[in-house]
Amino acid sequence: MNEPWLLLVLGGLLGILLAALAVLFMQVRRLPVEQQQQEARLQTRLEQLSRELATFQQGSIRMGEEIIALRQQVKRLEDKQLKLEQHDPQSLPYNQAARLVGMGASIEDLTQSCGLSKAEAELFVKLHASRQA
Repeated sequence: MNEPWLLLVLGGLLGILLAALAVLFMQVRRLPVEQQQQEARLQTRLEQLSRELATFQQGSIRMGEEIIALRQQVKRLEDKQLKLEQHDPQSLPYNQAARLVGMGASIEDLTQSCGLSKAEAELFVKLHASRQA
């Protein structure tokens, strides 16, 4: 009488084991499909990020080119301003006075070297002192 009960328990355990194996088999079969879907999502995201990176790179290149162009334009304007200052006979004494004041010249030095009046020389010295402060 003990044997049928034991067979029943073993049959139940075998049924549970078969059910667990069936569930495991179904999960293993679904795994490659889920993996392919995940891979497709990752590939799409990678392509999107690559496009965004290319856009940022192009923007950076354009910005760099614009900065170079602006630097060149500033250089041309500085050169043009310097030429204009050098060719203007009225500004020559003032340009020379500004350089001399920057080197520490006195009011008397400015009046003698540049032909400035005492008031103009004093003004140059005061302007230079206020710029250094």
